Amino acid sequence: MNKKLFQYSYIVLALLLTSNLYAQRYGNAVGIRLGNNQISRQLGITFQQRVMDRTSLEAILQTDFARNSSLSLLLEKHRPIISKRFNYYLGAGVSFGNEESFKKNEIEKEIVQTYGNKTMGIEGIGGIEFTIAKTVLSIDYKPNFNLTGREEFYRGQVGFSARTVLTKSKEQKRKQRRRKKAKKQGQQEPFGEKVKSFFSNN
Repeated sequence: MNKKLFQYSYIVLALLLTSNLYAQRYGNAVGIRLGNNQISRQLGITFQQRVMDRTSLEAILQTDFARNSSLSLLLEKHRPIISKRFNYYLGAGVSFGNEESFKKNEIEKEIVQTYGNKTMGIEGIGGIEFTIAKTVLSIDYKPNFNLTGREEFYRGQVGFSARTVLTKSKEQKRKQRRRKKAKKQGQQEPFGEKVKSFFSNN
């Protein structure tokens, strides 16, 4: 089961990386995320960073301040629905957590609850986002497939996020071009030095 899940996740990530989608309008953004599933309501911090022209990396750290906390690292692709300000996105990644678990005792006809379980799993994410001024609002669904540490194999979570744009996409691209130009100029040897080097070697 785990082997097939890893293979499926690899295929999904490969498709995401090779698909021709458009980039979002911001370079990076940070904010809060409210998550809800059948187990608990959680509050978290979310950070998105554009790592390639059509790809962003999102980190989500969330907790219910009781028995469930998790860290998710997700690779996401964005595509506009109406404009670059209104997108849908898909992604996948990994998660690590400290969670409660529920196990059925068929003999006693009861459910045994445990907590403090170290969990690891594979996650997907799909959502829509809207950028207005320097604020990004998004709604998503985040399925989690447990690999170890928890009895339940599958859990899903609905989330709402509000982020503040730290760097716009155009600004990030401009900085990248400046760094590349500076690096290129630094590697170019002045003409006078080239002449000296030529005569000194001959």
